[in-house]
Amino acid sequence: MTADNRRVRWLVLVIRLAAEPSRHRVAVWRELRKVGALSLGQGIWAVPDVAAFADGVRRAIALAERAEGEAVTLEAVGREPADAARFEAMFTAARQEEWTEFLADCGKYEAELAKEIRQAKFTLAELEEEEQSLERLRRWHRDLTVRDVFGAPTAAEAGERLRQCAGACEDYAERVFRALHETPQDSR
Repeated sequence: MTADNRRVRWLVLVIRLAAEPSRHRVAVWRELRKVGALSLGQGIWAVPDVAAFADGVRRAIALAERAEGEAVTLEAVGREPADAARFEAMFTAARQEEWTEFLADCGKYEAELAKEIRQAKFTLAELEEEEQSLERLRRWHRDLTVRDVFGAPTAAEAGERLRQCAGACEDYAERVFRALHETPQDSR
């Protein structure tokens, strides 16, 4: 049950595709993973029935149909409140795994910046690379936030870590700017 005491509605997708060529199964699998669908077994997926998942579900169904497969979409709420709670817990656990991976990448990003500072690698090319990496983290955070409809425990921590990464990148940018604009006599 959600905080407002309503059962969450779920879309359950049953997708059947020919074994070969495997590229069709892989394309559908990638699309459903990308939107955060919960795999319930061979060809069976579930997502909360909210707008955030609608486009991804439509794309997965279209991919299956283009491959001459079958896609059946069912609505579900859980027979008992405990069933609904289990689905929500499984879905939140999947989001928690994604947030944990995101946090690990934030740590790698900060370690990379620290290494560049230790090595005094203050070039525009390196700054551009680090800014691209930060933008990738921002997109990933945005995507995870959209599909984390129940609020996984580390979501707030992830937001704070992203802010720290942005601050570290800004500090690195300032160091690059100073290094590029320092004249030989300034370094004496």
